[in-house]
Amino acid sequence: MAAVSIKKDSINFLKDLSKNNNRDWFNNHKDRYIEAHSNVIAFADALLAEMNKHDKIETASGKNSVFRIYKDIRFSKDKTPYNIHWSGSLKRATKKLRGGYYFRIEPGNSFLAGGFWGPELNDMKRIRKDMDENYNTWEKLLADKTLTKTFGKMIGEQLSTTPRGYTKDHPAIDLLRYKQFLLKYEFTDKEVASPDFLHSVNDVFKKMRPFLNFMSEVLTTDANGISIVD
Repeated sequence: MAAVSIKKDSINFLKDLSKNNNRDWFNNHKDRYIEAHSNVIAFADALLAEMNKHDKIETASGKNSVFRIYKDIRFSKDKTPYNIHWSGSLKRATKKLRGGYYFRIEPGNSFLAGGFWGPELNDMKRIRKDMDENYNTWEKLLADKTLTKTFGKMIGEQLSTTPRGYTKDHPAIDLLRYKQFLLKYEFTDKEVASPDFLHSVNDVFKKMRPFLNFMSEVLTTDANGISIVD
């Protein structure tokens, strides 16, 4: 069976929507939206099936993974009512498998991302404690040949100052300043339209998993490697 691909009109719909981001135009082209949205859900379903062959994902279905195209504009200066991209996320299953995967399909700005977007306070403390005590292991992980070739450097928001409890001359200070821990991979429009796009996305996410597994260990075991979660 051929892999599910992103149809040309699913992309063209976004291009047209970006030029006509208003309710009248959208309602007049609702049939195109429904067809494109169904295509993206089918793609997400196929991706979910592939991902569950090598990881454990708790997201129930492609439909559950895909974000709404309707924007929440209550607190936004940009009052255009619709997102001009398709996007979705997949969450890893069980308390021992942390992190998640994100995909975004947008003309000229399609990418995958994964990792830890907003660690809560206790998780952040555990991450920084591990960086403090095992920064050589972190540096080795982030210098891995496959990881750097695929994603380049880890990205994410960083503190402009030194985190509380650490000195500015700490050997891992560049790591300790991170507040988010993310990997990102970009696709061209041509790659998104390729029949192999599904396999490419799955392969990139698979290459991301050692990073997620490492972070999961940091967040779910103590210094002796004993599990701290059920």
